[in-house]
Amino acid sequence: MKIVGIHSSPRGKNSNTLKLLDAALAGAADAGADIESIDITRLNISYCIACDVCHKKGGCPIKDDFNNVMDKLLAADGIILSSPNYIINITAQLKTLFDRSPRIVHEQLFEGKYGFSLTTTGSGDVDFVLKIMNDYMVICGGNTVGGVGCAMAEGPSVLEAAVENSHEMGKDLVKAIRENRQYPEQDTVHKMWKEGFKYAILNNKDQWAHNYDYWLEKSWI
Repeated sequence: MKIVGIHSSPRGKNSNTLKLLDAALAGAADAGADIESIDITRLNISYCIACDVCHKKGGCPIKDDFNNVMDKLLAADGIILSSPNYIINITAQLKTLFDRSPRIVHEQLFEGKYGFSLTTTGSGDVDFVLKIMNDYMVICGGNTVGGVGCAMAEGPSVLEAAVENSHEMGKDLVKAIRENRQYPEQDTVHKMWKEGFKYAILNNKDQWAHNYDYWLEKSWI
C-alpha cells in the first residue's frame, strides 16, 4: 500500500503544516504503508492554459513536473493534502496543482482512493481550508476520511494536539483503505456528479475524445 503526502507551504522545513504532514505519514508508516512526501513548492508546476489536450488525448502537454507528481498520486492508494491558510484559502502552489487536474475530475481518476487534509492557520478558518482540499479529493472521485487543523493563535498546545491527531488519522487512512470503508454521503455526491456531468461529456464528445472514450469504457454513458 502506498500513501503520498503533498506539502505546499513555501516555508519548507520551518512549516507548521509540514509537522502535521510528517506526523500523518509516520502514522501511515506505523500502520504498514509505504510513504512518500512531495514538496510541490520546490517543483516547477506551471499554470493551466486551458488547451483541452488532456480532454482530447489524455495527459498534459506542458513540460514541467506536474505529470510526474500526478502519476505518483494516481499510483497511490491514499493521498494526504496539506496547506497552510493563505488569505482564507490554500497556497497558490497547491491551487496551481488543482487547476492542472481537469482530466482527473472529468474521468474521476481518484475513484477507489482515500485521503484526508491538513492545515494550520494564524487565527481561524481551519474548517474552510480543509474543505477546499477535501472537496478536491471528492470531486476527483475519491473519498476523504476527514481532516486535521489548528489555529496557531491558540498557543503551542494546539499544535501538539494536531500533530498527535494527524498521526492517528494517518493510521486510520491505512485502515480505511484495507477495509474498503464506505462513505454513503460521498458516494451520493459521486453519483449525482456523474449523472449531471454525463451531459457535458455527451455534448462535447467530439472535442473531448479521450474523456468520451473513457466514459464509454467505464459504462457511465
